Amino acid sequence: MSHAIRIHEPGGPEKLQWDQVSTPDPKPGEALVRHTAIGLNYIDVYFRNGLYKVPSLPATLGMEAAGVVKAVGEGVTEVKPGDRVAYATAPIGAYAEARAIKADRLVRLPDDIADEAAGAMMLQGLTAWYLLRRTHRVTAGETILVHAAAGGVGLIMCQWAKHLGATVIGTVSTPEKAALARAHGADHIVAAGEDLPARVKEITGGAMLPAVYDSVGRDTFTASLDCLAPFGLMVSFGNASGPVPPVDLGMLAAKGSLFVTRPTLATYTAKREDLLEGARELFGVVASGAVRIVVNQRYKLREAAEAHRALEARETTGSTVLLP
Repeated sequence: MSHAIRIHEPGGPEKLQWDQVSTPDPKPGEALVRHTAIGLNYIDVYFRNGLYKVPSLPATLGMEAAGVVKAVGEGVTEVKPGDRVAYATAPIGAYAEARAIKADRLVRLPDDIADEAAGAMMLQGLTAWYLLRRTHRVTAGETILVHAAAGGVGLIMCQWAKHLGATVIGTVSTPEKAALARAHGADHIVAAGEDLPARVKEITGGAMLPAVYDSVGRDTFTASLDCLAPFGLMVSFGNASGPVPPVDLGMLAAKGSLFVTRPTLATYTAKREDLLEGARELFGVVASGAVRIVVNQRYKLREAAEAHRALEARETTGSTVLLP
């Protein structure tokens, strides 16, 4: 037997329960992983509160973790017992002391990547990878905008984009978060309440931006569009303030033949070769020191409700891990 954090119905953080569950045996193609560090992400809130539907109830939340392979099912060649591994993938189920998961979704960890960093970096780091290296391939000399620049994904994106030679504009909600974003590569800060398009116009000398990365959603979508240069790309990859309302396509024409995309990590890592390539690049920039994984909050797994409350109250910075 082992334990997991589960919900029996959607709702607030109080719906997260510490349940005793059976430790699964790995089926063919699966590996049993004993977790050492579990990442906390805003998508976990969406599954908890019902914005995203869980497959069935009760449901174990969580999308990413690091751990050690304890056993493998028939036909598994990707990993073996004793391997240190990490993952960031559907289906949900990471808020557990142990879980069985498809072995082809696991990535072996290099010796120079610690478990806590791995548990915190996979979903956020691979998200930063596909956003900066695939969705819009950032190049030296470009200026981009990163919303929520002091969050987990934001801090990684600021550092990585700076490493690629870009100028980074970051949005934040507090002076403390402004300082944190600057310390991790943001060249310019736009605070909550400022006229975002006007500040971007000032910073870019009127040129505006080739790409905006927006994880906030409803509250920032229109202003983000107004920050784009003609043919610019609006990358909407989160809903922290709520879902974006339906978009009038004519507005995209009026604002300069703009592009809009709603990408997901699942699509960009659906092929194992893409998953491994993303992990290789991520591990590379972390090992080189170009990107530092900032774990600023640690909670025991059984304290997941407290972690969710802090995340939703925007009291967290960088990454948060849950420790079994």
